[in-house]
Amino acid sequence: MKHGKKYRAVAEKFDKYKMYSLEEAIKFLKENKVSKFDESVEVHIKTNVDPKKTDQQLRGTTELPHGTGKTKRIVVITTTHAADAKEAGADAVVGDEFIEKIKSGKAFVGKDAFDILVATPEMMPKLAPVAKILGPKGLMPNPKTETVTTKIKETVKALKGGKVAFKNDNGAIVHQVVGKLSFDDAKLVENITSFIASLEKFKPAKMKGKLVTRVSLSSTMGVGMKISL
Repeated sequence: MKHGKKYRAVAEKFDKYKMYSLEEAIKFLKENKVSKFDESVEVHIKTNVDPKKTDQQLRGTTELPHGTGKTKRIVVITTTHAADAKEAGADAVVGDEFIEKIKSGKAFVGKDAFDILVATPEMMPKLAPVAKILGPKGLMPNPKTETVTTKIKETVKALKGGKVAFKNDNGAIVHQVVGKLSFDDAKLVENITSFIASLEKFKPAKMKGKLVTRVSLSSTMGVGMKISL
C-alpha cells in the first residue's frame, strides 16, 4: 500500500522497532495527527489462537468504560419485541420485509444502512437464507455476541452505551476501535487496558500458552506503533 507524504513524514519520526508505552503512543498519535477529522484510535492484538480450529475462535462482547465515540445505527428485527426495541432507542425496528432489502442490497445503503443487527430468536430461521450476505460483513446476529436475544431493552441500551463485539480474523488478530483522538489520554488508556483484559476472559479452553503475543496502536490515518503493556 502506497502512503501519502504526510503519512511518510510521520512514519520517519518514530522507531518502528521500539516498544512504546500506551501513554507514549497516544501522545505521539495525537501530536502527529494528519487528517482534519476526529480520527478513531484502533488497537490490533495478535493472539496465539489457531483460527483454523473451530474450538479456538476468540469471539465475544465487552463494554468499553468510555465507549468508542462512534454512534452506531442499531436495527432490531423482530415480530415479538417491537415495543421494547422502540423504547430502548433502536434506530429502526423491522420485520420480515427487511430480509428482502438485505437480499437486494438496499439494507446497506442510505437510510436503511446499519452497523448492528439485533434479532429475536424467532427471526433466526428467516435470516438463514441471507447468512452468506450478512456473515462476511460481520452483521449476522449471533448468540455469542449477544445479538440474538429476547432481552432487547438491555441489549440495545448496552450497545448504545459502549458495548462492542469482537472476533479474531484469519490471521488470529483482533482489531477494535477503542475511542477517538479527541478523548482524554486517561480515558483511552482505560478503554485499551480494559479491552485487552477482557480478551483473557474469552481465552479458548483448549488453547495452551499465552493468549496475547503482540499489541499495536494506530489511528485511522496514522502509523501503527508497537505497544508494551
